[in-house]
Amino acid sequence: MDLSIVIPAYKEDKNLEVLLPELNRVLSASGLNGEILVVDTMQPMDDAPAVCKRFNARYINRAGGNNYGDAVRTGIANADGKYVIFMDADGSHSPSFIPKLLAERDNYDIVIASRYVESGGSDNALLLIAMSKTLNITYSLILNIPCNDVSNSFKLYHGEQLKKLELFCDNFDIVEEIIFKLCRNGKNVRIKELPFFFKARLFGKTKRNLVLFICTYLITILRLRFRK
Repeated sequence: MDLSIVIPAYKEDKNLEVLLPELNRVLSASGLNGEILVVDTMQPMDDAPAVCKRFNARYINRAGGNNYGDAVRTGIANADGKYVIFMDADGSHSPSFIPKLLAERDNYDIVIASRYVESGGSDNALLLIAMSKTLNITYSLILNIPCNDVSNSFKLYHGEQLKKLELFCDNFDIVEEIIFKLCRNGKNVRIKELPFFFKARLFGKTKRNLVLFICTYLITILRLRFRK
């Protein structure tokens, strides 16, 4: 398997109806032997299983709990691709950008669709953008991660490198945990950031709780910085 596209999902069936056909077209045009993995809740909470079946995506229930971190760990464990792309199910990550990520796959260990390089951006409110930039600068400086958009989940990885990681974060901070541990484990990890504009979600409400979001990120910075 050349490529696994992993999509953590939580009540995202309406967005998957839009996203999966576009992903199928991108995979077909790429000429790669690829798979789409939708990692849903432990028990179905919407019509995601039927949507996945209709659009030829592997439907997987997350193991260990219904947290985002559980979905990411389940996705890594089940991905068969030499390369793995993680993307959100809410429509903020455009499948049409995937060929740009793939074009750099042999030159870099991590390829990021970045909001915070020149020509990148986001549809989020100004306050959220300011908070996100502050968070990313903090992570980059304290954890010595050489990139601008640490917290963005739309990234391409080498599958073999991902599967070697032991990941403990349960929330969205697992995204930072992954890149931190890849950088820690490899002395010369090559990272490429490509400018990308994040769109607003298509349907439904965000699953991010702002208070929990801030608390977990602060705790994670300390755990990653001082844990051996």
